[in-house]
Amino acid sequence: MEGRGPIVPGPSPFFVDAPLAGLHSNGLRVDRCSRPKRWHTEPVIDPTIKRCLGQMIKGVQVVAASHDGVTRAYTSHWVTQVSFEEPVVMASLSKKHDTWPILQESGAFTVSILAADQIAEGQYFSYPGHKMRYSAPEFLEEIDSHPVVPNCIAWFTCDVFDHISLIDHELVFGRITASGEGRLKAPPLLYSSRHGWRITGDKAREPGVSIRDQLLARIVDDTTPESST
Repeated sequence: MEGRGPIVPGPSPFFVDAPLAGLHSNGLRVDRCSRPKRWHTEPVIDPTIKRCLGQMIKGVQVVAASHDGVTRAYTSHWVTQVSFEEPVVMASLSKKHDTWPILQESGAFTVSILAADQIAEGQYFSYPGHKMRYSAPEFLEEIDSHPVVPNCIAWFTCDVFDHISLIDHELVFGRITASGEGRLKAPPLLYSSRHGWRITGDKAREPGVSIRDQLLARIVDDTTPESST
């Protein structure tokens, strides 16, 4: 295909807990991914706060960018729509991630929304590509030059129009310029650092019951003559 060229899945640590990072007994952060080993003294999130943050379970996406024949991708659950009036999306990624310079050069990124049976794809892109030896090129394909996870629920490509540098991540804002539907009826894959991989389950609302109508009925009850006496 013309355009972005062959896809090479790349490094992609999940933005929750880097798999090889940890805490030494003296409380200093150790980055075991570095060569040679180094000691880091950056602030570490308080364990209580981290447990609270870990309860936030969200959908899982693979974010990819391509430029000059090279594609890099990472697993994320920090992609979100940020506007009702326009199709604007925000993605968050580490400044150290190999996807970041590719995204900067291309000025675009593609998001694939994973289904619950795509844990393998989510797990693959949550580790550095070199660790997996780029052993699963079938986990990305090109659709009209957009790098997409095959059989995903849906995908969309965004042109970047702004970004914010924030501590250790880049918040990238893009406007959707292309999209495609996949298995829209498949349950989405979910993730949280406390609950792990999950499948979207049963509906929370009882069939035939309107919570909205119940809440509106309370307003009506509060404005009746009897309620004011």
